[in-house]
Amino acid sequence: MSAADPSRRPLTADDARYFLTRAGYAPDARELAPFVGLTRAQAVDQLLMQARRTAVTPPPAWAADPPLYGAALKGMTPDERRELNERRNRMASALSAWWAQEMATTPSPLTERMTMFWHNHFVSSDDKVREPTVLYRQNVLLRANALGNFGTMLHDVSKDPAMLIYLDGAGSRKGHPNENFAREVMELFTLGEGHYTEQDVREAARAYTGWSLDRSTMTYVWRADLHDTGTKTVLNRTGDFDGDQVLDILLARPETARFIVGKLWLEFVSPTPDPTQVERVADAFRASGYDIRVAMRALFLTPAFWDARARGTLIKSPSEFVTDTVREFDIGYDDPQMLAQQMRVLGQDLFRPPNVKGWPGGDAWIDSTTLLARKQFVERMFRATENANAGGPSAAMSVSSTPIRSGVQRTALRAGQAMPRTVAGVRFDLSRWLQPYALGPVDVPDGASREALQRAVLPLAPAAPQPPGVNSASFLQALLMDPAYQLK
Repeated sequence: MSAADPSRRPLTADDARYFLTRAGYAPDARELAPFVGLTRAQAVDQLLMQARRTAVTPPPAWAADPPLYGAALKGMTPDERRELNERRNRMASALSAWWAQEMATTPSPLTERMTMFWHNHFVSSDDKVREPTVLYRQNVLLRANALGNFGTMLHDVSKDPAMLIYLDGAGSRKGHPNENFAREVMELFTLGEGHYTEQDVREAARAYTGWSLDRSTMTYVWRADLHDTGTKTVLNRTGDFDGDQVLDILLARPETARFIVGKLWLEFVSPTPDPTQVERVADAFRASGYDIRVAMRALFLTPAFWDARARGTLIKSPSEFVTDTVREFDIGYDDPQMLAQQMRVLGQDLFRPPNVKGWPGGDAWIDSTTLLARKQFVERMFRATENANAGGPSAAMSVSSTPIRSGVQRTALRAGQAMPRTVAGVRFDLSRWLQPYALGPVDVPDGASREALQRAVLPLAPAAPQPPGVNSASFLQALLMDPAYQLK
């Protein structure tokens, strides 16, 4: 490499914050420091090396329970059915809270961002699946493969019980093939629109017959007697194909790598993909045998990712907005249900994408209702600190560093210690957060301090600059209310 190679440029604090926010969630000071001074390539390699394959949040208590609806419901009384459905709803809420908690505390934010990306790519929804244990297992599967091999994940997810239920694959059989999965696996999971015919869908649907479920355990089973063994022609390939062989045909097409990289670009780089750079990354992705780490490394090292014009061009999803705020400002909360509920209010109901195409993202995240809800979340956070010592370092909230199993430290209240005013279980110690800036909430920051605060929380200059003379609390709240805080 030449000395002018952009991948060798060292990261400033602003660069590191931008990179970690785009690749995960807004970092706090502890997460930021190790990346400052690394070259771009070193930072990308370190982030990929640190990525986990499992959650640190303990699974829900019922995660290993048998399915709720595995047994016949015909013999149940109306009261028993109602009780079962109420239990299901409680489990579904707990599942959303579990994932929200993992986002808030994970030492591997890139893993959770990728898990969400694949959840919105290989869509299935609680509205139809109705089995929280099945959705939990699918989430575990997506996380384990989030930065692994796309081909392996495609094969596994295609036979995953949640997918078999959501796209009606479990009932597909010889003579009566269901075309839902055959269509969506081409249009949404691999090739993209315009790269297959209706005849390809019909022929591929025959290949997927025989994929079924054991309803008592909600696990995949192969039923050879239901499989169509006849000759099929898919994408100009002819043979007695089964479902896995058709998936391999899709993986062999160059359109698949381009389609996946194009979606990853929209998620992590900018709203306007560069066809030349996308093609180059897609070629590397395909040549690697669909190693997702190869694709992500190439994306993060494209010139477009680091271009100053790309910063602040992506809108934070509700899960990112809530998680960014909680992590960057070390927000305390009594129940992660609050986090999941807030994401739902902002338009992203975990485990419930709106349709088979998932959440559209981008500008669709923001309208007059959701923007108001985002601002109300910030207001709620600041109300939670009103009774903390306003003039200097907080004595109202005592914290201890509590290691999560991963080793990453998050703050937790010491038992018996006083807390700031609680607003629906939310705690924000503004005085403590301001300490690195040598400010208290009522202090008026000078020009340098205002610049430091602004650079810490916004990806670009505020749309509505604040006049001088306001105190630190008001200035920070104004920054978080600014439209630029919705961007990354």
